[in-house]
Amino acid sequence: MKNKILYNCWLFLLLLCNNAFADVRLPAIIADNMVLQQKSTVALWGWADPGEAIEIKNSWDKKTIKIKADEKGGWQVKLKTVSAGGPYTIVIKGNNTITLNNVLLGEVWLCSGQSNMEFPLSKQQGWRTGVVNYETETAAAIYPNLRLFTVKQQTAGEPQKDVTGNWASCTPETAAKFSAVAYYFAKEIQAATGFPVGLIHSSWGGTPAESWTRKEVLERDNDLRPILDRYNKAVENYPDDLKNYEDQLEQWKKEANEIKSKGGTVKKEPAKPADPLKNSKSPTKLYNAMIHPLIPFALKGVIWYQGESNAGRAYQYQKLFPALINSWRKEWKNNFPFYFVQIAPHRGQNPEIREAQLLTYKKVSKTGMAVITDAGDSADIHPRNKEVVGKRLALWALAKDYGKKNIICSGPVYRSMRTEGNKIRIQFDFTNDGIVAKDGSLTEFTIAGADQHFVAAQATIEGNTIVVWSDEIKQPVAVRFGWKNVPKAELYNKAGLPASPFRTDDWPGETVGKN
Repeated sequence: MKNKILYNCWLFLLLLCNNAFADVRLPAIIADNMVLQQKSTVALWGWADPGEAIEIKNSWDKKTIKIKADEKGGWQVKLKTVSAGGPYTIVIKGNNTITLNNVLLGEVWLCSGQSNMEFPLSKQQGWRTGVVNYETETAAAIYPNLRLFTVKQQTAGEPQKDVTGNWASCTPETAAKFSAVAYYFAKEIQAATGFPVGLIHSSWGGTPAESWTRKEVLERDNDLRPILDRYNKAVENYPDDLKNYEDQLEQWKKEANEIKSKGGTVKKEPAKPADPLKNSKSPTKLYNAMIHPLIPFALKGVIWYQGESNAGRAYQYQKLFPALINSWRKEWKNNFPFYFVQIAPHRGQNPEIREAQLLTYKKVSKTGMAVITDAGDSADIHPRNKEVVGKRLALWALAKDYGKKNIICSGPVYRSMRTEGNKIRIQFDFTNDGIVAKDGSLTEFTIAGADQHFVAAQATIEGNTIVVWSDEIKQPVAVRFGWKNVPKAELYNKAGLPASPFRTDDWPGETVGKN
């Protein structure tokens, strides 16, 4: 009994000592080689013992900040950063000391979305075929002041505290697997400004926008709540779905053995149902695991390439996409710019998803849309020309955030229409330098009367407007341009940027009611 008491006392003292000297810890995003947003107030945070005294000192102003961890062991400080430069060091001292080396002050952009954002610079496995001339592009990717951080793909049922990843300087080795769109975007920003750039890449192919959206955002909107209802139903049905799959698989194995014994062709094995609790396509799972842990790391802005997986519910996306943008801004407490790519022409992508993105640009402040109707591949959802995509995203940032006043950041965007007898005149934004028909004619316009029946239209450029008509339509009420899965890029401004597809009507489309 006496020995047991002594043992318990010893164990208690050991635990007490361990707790008294626990190490200060940092999230993965705060590490060597990182970029912090210049001329800003940035957050550093981590974990320690409850009440542990912590000192933070940086080498750009040599100020020391003293704080204590809260009752749960969490701590956070705000640092003022100066103009772009470095490298600097940051020393964080508690019961242990952490020195962060090779830290730069510059411009930090979060790069997110689905497979076309994930698409790497160099050729990898499967659909990751690399950009055009990827061997040459990758070999030239030597930019010491461009820093790359890729968030490991993970799912989670609840918001997490940390991600897996690390900061690295841009070299041919690190750039090869990195997002090509993000890489080209950063190259343009760095070339035009001279600033260091930090890219945080957090994307996952084949995922819908709701995967990247906080649960509460979906819960409080009647138009978005069906997404959660469908998910909850999938969770409820999963045990039965799995049992049915196992039965089908067993039956398939029996039939396959018989067919093989007779030299026949075996049909495809039944597909195992995805567990909705772990599925990257399930709502909120990627926000929880791959976005929430990054908050409140200071950002300049976000670039986004996604929408393909929501095309079948494009009408709902008109509300979902703005909700995602606004919720991220709210979580970061920062009304940062949010620039995104309009879905490229592809046989599987309907015009309504491009319209949803166009409407998001029009309705949500500090957004910009890169139109790439001239850089798609009707048979490949992953067009390889990612350089044009990154450059067009960069045009928005350079024009709106970096003071480059001589840059035109968009092609023609529909503004308004006016009926003139049997014709309709269309006005555009981003046409100060004029508009042109690339091949000399405009064939992508259609026109309709009140019966909503569209026919091919004639169109001619008059100044910075376009007049549209058809001899078949005596009293026109609506015009559409590029309103199909694979529109042709034929209308440009003189800056060489293509016009976004659009329609002047708001008649119900094919995806209304699909949620």
